[in-house]
Amino acid sequence: MNKSVLIRGGTVVNADREFRADVLCVDGVIAAVGESLTAQAPAGCSVVDAGGQYVLPGGIDPHTHMNFPFMGTTTVDDFYSGTSAALAGGTTSIIDFVIPNPKQPLMEAYRIWRSWAEHAASDYGFHVAITWWDESVHRDMGTLVREEGVNSFKHFMAYKNAIMCDDETLVNSFRRSLELGAMPTVHAENGELVFLLQQEVARMGITGPEGHPLSRPPMVEGEAANRAIAIAEVLGVPIYVVHVSCQESADAIARARARGQRVYGEVLAGHLVIDDSVYRDPDFTRAAAHVMSPPFRSKPHQEALWRGLQSGQLHTTATDHCTFCAAQKAAGQGNFAKIPNGCGGVEERMAVIWDAGVNSGRLTPSEFVAITSANTAKLFNLYPQKGLVAPGADADLVVWDPSGHKTLSAKTHHSKNDFNIFEGRTVQGIPTHTLSQGKLVWVDGDLRTVPGAGRYLKRPAFGPQFTANALRAQVEAPTAVER
Repeated sequence: MNKSVLIRGGTVVNADREFRADVLCVDGVIAAVGESLTAQAPAGCSVVDAGGQYVLPGGIDPHTHMNFPFMGTTTVDDFYSGTSAALAGGTTSIIDFVIPNPKQPLMEAYRIWRSWAEHAASDYGFHVAITWWDESVHRDMGTLVREEGVNSFKHFMAYKNAIMCDDETLVNSFRRSLELGAMPTVHAENGELVFLLQQEVARMGITGPEGHPLSRPPMVEGEAANRAIAIAEVLGVPIYVVHVSCQESADAIARARARGQRVYGEVLAGHLVIDDSVYRDPDFTRAAAHVMSPPFRSKPHQEALWRGLQSGQLHTTATDHCTFCAAQKAAGQGNFAKIPNGCGGVEERMAVIWDAGVNSGRLTPSEFVAITSANTAKLFNLYPQKGLVAPGADADLVVWDPSGHKTLSAKTHHSKNDFNIFEGRTVQGIPTHTLSQGKLVWVDGDLRTVPGAGRYLKRPAFGPQFTANALRAQVEAPTAVER
């Protein structure tokens, strides 16, 4: 099998700059970046003509849920179908979630998820959720960091009577994360308020999907974000807020960062371009397909998220890819609180953000790279192995045609789901080629993924500088590129 690929004549885009160069990939890593590398290419090297196109680091989606058992059912995308869809869209690595049931040992849940992920087509890592607390959780967190390469722990502040953390668990887990050099992450919604509002909305006779956003208004998210940030500030630990969907949360992060606190925010592609009118669709199937938490918001919140990305107060983009088909969503017919929460998007994220961000002038190509790969790699200690086009980095690359067009649809996507939240949206800017570990896995519409080709990514713990401002400096400093 050919183990080398030369990408010739493109414009390389990193988070700090763009420049014309060839990229030579040998044995899964980038061997050289420079002009006129044809002479250096090994015999039999595959050649990709990238003239008029960009060469980007492969996208990293830091928030997916493949093969996830949730709300009485399991997502339709497993690790193979989900990562194959990701590769078709230019995303070459994911960070998924191990989510133990309350009282389930962390290591037991971790081994289950690792077994499911053995079928992944792309590289993958895991955040591990802390859903309860005792001495075994304290011990297992140490094992996960020191032996398994997990350096981030997730905390659900929502989903009462299921996987919701109380404040005692948050405090204990945040403190333990700091000891270990791991990053706490939070799903910020006040679960007690959501539980109360779900009942109140139902008593008003609102039972369809339109009740979902009414039970989870922006301030429910804003309160939880403020609370988590305050706990992190007292304990002196950095914190990462997942799927920031509203101005209240974005403002909480900006205020904390203005005080010098190390707080980082993630935005979903869907929250940037889809508004809450989807829940008022008279067709239950279409409306229910958009039920996720936090819900889609009104258009002013979208503008707040874009401003956060542009100003650097929000740092990464993800999808929360968590796919339930129409038959599964129908479990909530007559009770919106029972609609399985989750939407797709792992294949569409890069194109949607390029089209809505770069083509509109909101983002430069380098800023696009920062929010789709480089910042995630830096925040979760994968950099410069990932998120960078430079010698020695993994040959996870995307050849990106800025003039290419595609209409997004469930009829053509590679997810197993029967619905696409971006249905009918035409985007300009698409991947023509995706390389994973130096192998061409997407070539002009031809998907060439292999089950089990993905590697588990061990992410080292952060060092003593974790308690200083070095992590912030690393994310915000210019990218170091071999010249």
